[in-house]
Amino acid sequence: MKAPPRLQALVEEGLIDTVVRQLMSGKEARVYVVRCGDETRCAKIYKEANNRSFRQAVDYTENRKVKNSRQARAMAKGTKFGREAQEAAWQSAEVDALYRLAAAGVRVPTPYNFCDGVLLMELVTDANGDAAPRLNDVRFTPEQARRHHATLVAEVVRMLCAGVVHGDLSEFNILLAHPGDADGVDFPVIIDLPQAVDAAGNNHAPRMLMRDVANLRDFFGQFAPELRRTQYGPEIWSLYQSGLLSNDTPLTGRYTPTRANVDLASIMREIDDARDEDAARRLRMAQ
Repeated sequence: MKAPPRLQALVEEGLIDTVVRQLMSGKEARVYVVRCGDETRCAKIYKEANNRSFRQAVDYTENRKVKNSRQARAMAKGTKFGREAQEAAWQSAEVDALYRLAAAGVRVPTPYNFCDGVLLMELVTDANGDAAPRLNDVRFTPEQARRHHATLVAEVVRMLCAGVVHGDLSEFNILLAHPGDADGVDFPVIIDLPQAVDAAGNNHAPRMLMRDVANLRDFFGQFAPELRRTQYGPEIWSLYQSGLLSNDTPLTGRYTPTRANVDLASIMREIDDARDEDAARRLRMAQ
């Protein structure tokens, strides 16, 4: 197909050879399948702020830093230059998170390049070499649901140990990938990270992490109902706050609040509110 204007520059630079097809158009970006030499990759074109249905909510952008003091002042004042700098910082947040999480061993698409608002990265594929499906498009046996749930809870822990909370994790932004060998087992890959937040520097990080984990519980609980009784979110955050969380920390899925955790009830109420927000978001996506 003819390269969209935003990808034409990458073609001219030799970063992309051909554009194969559009893969999807979401609330914040359009994604295309592209050829780069012998490899098939994907190119994510971020939409301009006024064309996105997902806004840069203060919950996500709180305490995001820029190194340039002039940019920081302009962003605070809301000038045209500041809005452009804020947009660039929003787009680069996903790139930074991908590199950070890939280095930590989290299963995310491999990033290759970022140029003029276009992220070039690995195309996550299924057993046939086609674009991998979202979890929402797959049905699971109870055993598969328990296995994938355990894998993703471990990935949430690995992300948190790397200092990152996804902030919008659900069955809509996790792909089910195939490892590429006949005997391999499909595994989940986490995508869509422009809203990722710093675990230590964002006051909303605890609520976001527990919402992420609650989304996993509710989705896989459809196939393995016993998962609905688990409380991995509060358990994970409590261990993290106490400095006791590592990639190898055994989890039970049970949590008993102590007197010191006086804010747990309000946090759980926020989770319920967030679940209502997520239900409304899914309804919008289905329309």
